[in-house]
Amino acid sequence: MLRVGLTGGIGSGKSEVSRRLAAHGAVIIDADVAARQVVAPGTPGLARIAETFGPGVLGPDGALDRQRLGALVFADPAQLAKLNAITHPLIAEWMQAAERAAAEAADGDLILVYDAALLAESGRWADYDLVIVVDVPPELQADRLVSQRGLTQDQARARMAAQAGREQRLALADLVIDNSGSLDDLDRRVAEVWADLKRRASGRA
Repeated sequence: MLRVGLTGGIGSGKSEVSRRLAAHGAVIIDADVAARQVVAPGTPGLARIAETFGPGVLGPDGALDRQRLGALVFADPAQLAKLNAITHPLIAEWMQAAERAAAEAADGDLILVYDAALLAESGRWADYDLVIVVDVPPELQADRLVSQRGLTQDQARARMAAQAGREQRLALADLVIDNSGSLDDLDRRVAEVWADLKRRASGRA
């Protein structure tokens, strides 16, 4: 089994890379999916968030109001740290369970890709056999957040500032996927990376 950490700043196109790796045959364990699962209605995670940030972060249906919570935590590093202290251990536990299930179901060389935007922030990059960083210039990141997600420039910059910097992510990279070009360019680069992963996985058998 080859365990790969996949990360990239918000707006980098990491999810596009993840989808392409899945199409090639990787098993994806998505931290965003884990993050939603561990704060679903009725979970201890959601109860702790409501206790910490107040009932105003819950919607009328009792589910987490992500927009309200985001407005609180992305404007205040101390509040973001409180949220991360709640969610990060729960997310790690969920992802470990998903890995065990994938390993039990595997037939042949397993390439397991952990899709994790906050890999640098979590300090868990050493848990993986290698780290892939999806990279774009910060100006392009901000433009994508404005054009594709409807954020203002200030909101985009705040979201970017709440994550590790570009240099910090690149310092962790064993492989870099530049996603500043076209989708065809991305397809070609992901195919190259997949061939590299396959070689590495077969060498670990």
